[in-house]
Amino acid sequence: MVTGVKPDKIAYYKKLHAKPWPGVVKKIAECNIHNYSIYLQKIDDKYYLFSYFEYTGNDFDADMKKIAADSTTKRWWKETDPTQLPLPEALAKHQIWTAMPELFHQQ
Repeated sequence: MVTGVKPDKIAYYKKLHAKPWPGVVKKIAECNIHNYSIYLQKIDDKYYLFSYFEYTGNDFDADMKKIAADSTTKRWWKETDPTQLPLPEALAKHQIWTAMPELFHQQ
């Protein structure tokens, strides 16, 4: 997945993710998300966040709804969402992150 990040908010975003809230980390694991990583990359004059995770559950939509309903996660998103610049496709759907199609995978 990909989203933009506001250049003046990068330091704050890094600070938040250097010590993520335990309740957020716990809820992510409870909802079958593992090996979750977020990368920062500057392309031309813009900054982007790229995320990767592995989902091991059986009902992705239900698990994502559990995360979205979690009060701690909602507070976390109130901190992280203002730092991000959604791509037009995500913005049109009132989302932050844009899913990217997988073109290659090797196990």
